Amino acid sequence: MPIPPTMDELLDDLMRRIEEGEFPPGSQLPSGRALAAEYDVSHSTINRAWATLRRRGVLVGRPGRGVFVAES
Repeated sequence: MPIPPTMDELLDDLMRRIEEGEFPPGSQLPSGRALAAEYDVSHSTINRAWATLRRRGVLVGRPGRGVFVAES
């Protein structure tokens, strides 16, 4: 059974996916529940990762719509 990623590994992988164009600028990320299941972490861990990436200016939250990759 694989070990869930650390927060740093999770952040690195999300950044890699954004930089490689899997999630291009302006695109919506999968739901927190979907990412939590994909990474085998709790929903609150995904929320903490999103908060970190929002502080870095990588992501933007749109209330009632979701989390999106910031436009350049």
